[in-house]
Amino acid sequence: MRLEDVYIRGTSTRLPSRLAVADAVASGACPPRVAAATGMESVAYSPDESAAEMAATAARTALHRADSHGGDVDLLLHADTYHQGQDLWPVASYIQREALGNTCQAVEIRQMSNGGLAALDLATAYLTAGHGHGDALITTADRFCAPGIDRWNTDPGTPYADGATSLVLSRRGGFARLVSLALYADPELEPLHRGDDPFTPAPFAHRMPVDFDEAKRAFVGRTGISYAITRAHNGQQTVIKQALADAGSELGEADWVVLPHFGRRRLQSIYYKPFGIDPDRTTWDYSRTVGHLGAGDQFAGLDHLLVSGRASPGDRCVLVSVGAGYSWGCAVVDILRRPDWAAP
Repeated sequence: MRLEDVYIRGTSTRLPSRLAVADAVASGACPPRVAAATGMESVAYSPDESAAEMAATAARTALHRADSHGGDVDLLLHADTYHQGQDLWPVASYIQREALGNTCQAVEIRQMSNGGLAALDLATAYLTAGHGHGDALITTADRFCAPGIDRWNTDPGTPYADGATSLVLSRRGGFARLVSLALYADPELEPLHRGDDPFTPAPFAHRMPVDFDEAKRAFVGRTGISYAITRAHNGQQTVIKQALADAGSELGEADWVVLPHFGRRRLQSIYYKPFGIDPDRTTWDYSRTVGHLGAGDQFAGLDHLLVSGRASPGDRCVLVSVGAGYSWGCAVVDILRRPDWAAP
């Protein structure tokens, strides 16, 4: 859908530390073949901060940059994919308490790696429907740590990272405008991350850490690899074409394309080659030092373009996402001015 008068006022990213891939290979944690295939230099790593704590920190920074306060925020949406630090616990309410201190609606979204753009879509709908006259605060966060996740081997084409992002969406104006946004889902691919295992009464009843490769092998064994690849490409193509058509633009005209923080080989096969995307127009040089942030790759990439000074007024950024389930997202963002917290 094409949008009018929906703006981004602030962004932020919280990455506590970095873990060098070379060190992980030397310790035996990361297989050399994974390091070679992904081309990653390092991944963001949290020695002790929970996902929830990182999200609250990112939220406070984004609110400060947006000159927005608890009284300005009508909605909080938190997107995540994994354990947030406590069991049976409303993490969005914790972020609300720590960063806002208000009484607005605070909701957790679990749409896997498409959660950031899913939250952006819901926040946009909420604000434009007249439910809110101020801002919406979106956060994402994950800490992919043992014993449940092996950041190198759970999904070998994509090293998993620890970190949080935040974005303040507003009808009150901002440094960037959300021009268009599209989402699409294909539940026929849902078994790709479930496999043939029966449902269980408790987490990790089948195996620990999680093994996505085993689930994918089971699904592909039934349907064939071409079925999965074709449907996955069609889903991503659908949202990219829709968002760009609504924005009256072509992908080749975008100044920046912010892609998921996948490894190099996976990016080549899913995005660079099929869509003709030049890696120099992406945030690969940054994402290869960060790793996959679950639902937060797109917001982190946009924040990096701003903080580093690489994105300039007049630039058009296309944010692209995909999440298990399967669902895809694409957003077109125009940079209107350079915020005062961005590099010159």
